[in-house]
Amino acid sequence: MPQDKLFALLEQKKGEMFAHRRWLHQHPELSYQETQTSQYILSHYQGKDARVESGIGGNGVKVTIDSGKPGKTLALRADFDALPVAEETGLPFASQNEGVMHACGHDAHTAYLLTLADCLMELKDELKGKVVIIHQPAEEMPPGGASLMMRDGVLNGVDNVLGCHVMSQMDYGSICYHVGATQQARARFTIRVQGKGGHGSSPHEANDAIVIASHLVVSLQTIISRRLNPFEPGVITIGSFDGKGQFNIIKDAVELEGDVRCMSEYTKKLMEEEVRKVCQGLATAYSCQIDLDYKNDYPVLMNDEKLTLLAVDAIRGAQIPGVHHVLDCGPLPPSEDFAYYTQALPCCFFYVGARPAGQSFPHHHPQFDINEDSMLLAAKAMGAVTLRYMDEQK
Repeated sequence: MPQDKLFALLEQKKGEMFAHRRWLHQHPELSYQETQTSQYILSHYQGKDARVESGIGGNGVKVTIDSGKPGKTLALRADFDALPVAEETGLPFASQNEGVMHACGHDAHTAYLLTLADCLMELKDELKGKVVIIHQPAEEMPPGGASLMMRDGVLNGVDNVLGCHVMSQMDYGSICYHVGATQQARARFTIRVQGKGGHGSSPHEANDAIVIASHLVVSLQTIISRRLNPFEPGVITIGSFDGKGQFNIIKDAVELEGDVRCMSEYTKKLMEEEVRKVCQGLATAYSCQIDLDYKNDYPVLMNDEKLTLLAVDAIRGAQIPGVHHVLDCGPLPPSEDFAYYTQALPCCFFYVGARPAGQSFPHHHPQFDINEDSMLLAAKAMGAVTLRYMDEQK
C-alpha cells in the first residue's frame, strides 16, 4: 500500500528531517530577509524529479510534483521565517544569528515538508494529479508571504491547500482541528493625538494630549463592551502609549499603537468603523487633531468543512503510531497568514501537538522548543491526507 511505503520512507529519512530542522534553527532569518533559507531549500531540490520555481513572493519557492496522471492539484504549505527574539534555550544547535530565533516552529515545518516532498517524489508513480509544495516566507510580518506568493500566482492551477502548525503547548501525540472560523483576523493601528503643549501651572492655556489619549484608550474598550454582540469575540489592545515627557510640562502630542482581533469579517469591518468614530468624536469633543492610520492585514482563517473532515478521517484511518488523539480544539486566538489561502480556495489547517519533555514555553518565547518527533507525526499526517485526497479522485 502507498501509505505503508510512505511511512517507511519517512522513518528512514527521520535523521535527515532532524538535520534540516537543526540547520534551519541555527540559521534563522527575519521576514523578507530569508535569502539563505531560500537558497538552502533550493539546494535541497537541485537535480530532483520536480519542477522548482524560486523568487515567488520574494523568497518563496514552489515545487511541483507531477504524477503524469489526470487528477486534482493539492498544495502543501510550510512557512520558514523567524522572529526578532534572542534565543535562551541553551540548545547545542541554538541560533547563530544574534537577536533572531526560530521561536514559532517554522524550522520544523520546513524540515518535515522537505522530507515529505522527497518521499512523494519517490512514490510519484503511485500518485494521481499533482502535489505543489509551497515553501513560504514572511508569515510573521504583514502583509504576509502568503499574500505575496498568491500575487505571483503560486495558486494557479491549485484546487486545495493543506497546512499544519506544530504547537509547543499541545500534548505530543495529539492532532487537533476545527471546522469553519479557526483563527482570528488581525488589524493594527497608529493614532497620533495632537493637542497643545504648555506648563503644568497653566493647564487652561494648553490642550493636554495625555488626557485626551487616556480618554481614547478607555473609549476604544467600549467598542468591545458596548458595540459588539456579546456572542461575537473581539479584542482591542493598546500596546504602546508614547507620552513620555517632563513632569511639569503638558504634552502637545501623544502616539498610540494598537492591535485588533476578531473572528468574522463582519466584526472586522464594524470594529474599524467604530475606531474611526471614536477618534473623530474625541477630536471634536477636545478641539484637537487626531490622525488614525488603520491597517487590516490577516483575515479570518476559515477551514473548509468537506476538506477538513476528509483530513480528519484520513488521519484517524491511518492509525499513525504515536498519535493518540485526533480532536476538535475549537477556534484559536492567534492570527495566521495561511488565512489568505482560505479566502481563495477550500483549505484545511490543522495542529500537531509538540509539547517537549519538562517545561514547555509558548510560541515567540526565547525558550521556545518542541518535541522533534512531532515533525515525523506532522509528515505522516500530511502524507496520509495527501494520499486519501488523491484516492478520492478515483
